[in-house]
Amino acid sequence: MNPVLFNIQKFSIHDGAGIRTTVFFKGCPLHCLWCHNPESQRYERELMYYADRCVHCGACAAACPKGAISPDIVTDRTVCDGCGLCTSYCLYNAREQVGYQKDPEDLIEEILKDAPFYEVSGGGVTLSGGEPLAQDMDYIEEICRRLKRRGYRVDIDTCGHVPYDHFARILPYVDTFLFDVKQMDAEKHKAYTGVSNETILENLKKLSADGACIRLRLPLIAGLNDDDAEIQQICGLLSEIHVDGVHLLPYHTAGSDKYERLGTEDHPVFSAPTQERLEEIRKSILATGISSVKIGG
Repeated sequence: MNPVLFNIQKFSIHDGAGIRTTVFFKGCPLHCLWCHNPESQRYERELMYYADRCVHCGACAAACPKGAISPDIVTDRTVCDGCGLCTSYCLYNAREQVGYQKDPEDLIEEILKDAPFYEVSGGGVTLSGGEPLAQDMDYIEEICRRLKRRGYRVDIDTCGHVPYDHFARILPYVDTFLFDVKQMDAEKHKAYTGVSNETILENLKKLSADGACIRLRLPLIAGLNDDDAEIQQICGLLSEIHVDGVHLLPYHTAGSDKYERLGTEDHPVFSAPTQERLEEIRKSILATGISSVKIGG
């Protein structure tokens, strides 16, 4: 079965060099409490509800084949299967289906509409998520292989928590792995993401040993993973592997409204490290001999 996508972002200047098309896959083995794309965590389709647009006309409730929407327009998320029928009956765009599928041929066709921009900017295609390497790997490998044969750069944005053979399958076709390390302490990593970081760090070391181009990405949250002890462990890790650069990604609240739209209203609120602290971290990592350390994606 084809994986579920939730966005194809055109003209992206993040997630790799040049102008890019970033394909976002739905589903991730991590459930980071600070995730700014909470709609990316589940593998199946979902519904977003925009309360500020709703006039409570009841058309969606009448249309729902599962009876998941009550007369007062509350959606029972345990019953809703994300079919999206209610969106067809909502005249006020208060409901939005998140998630759709494309055959590999259709996805390649959509991606290559932007090919002229790759050629003039040195850009390409980034597969992101969610977690692209937690999807059907036959599908992912086919996309990577087809793009590489056409001469386009392919980057993979990964959390690293997948079997290493998923990396090995696509290694011949990938130019750069954008590899996230979210927390060095295993117990804290499990508390904030739902899984240990053991597999992630093992995969990072294997990927380095196999000669992959890696840009290490460090999502930074004030009071959680920006203290001196954490940064010292990051610097120690960098002494064991080869990376082609490090990106410091300060926490932001751009996706906070999405939690309420997905029916998850009580989620923790974090904050970003100060600019001064980010600069201190940048200098600490530069001191390890890494030549490229940037603040931002």
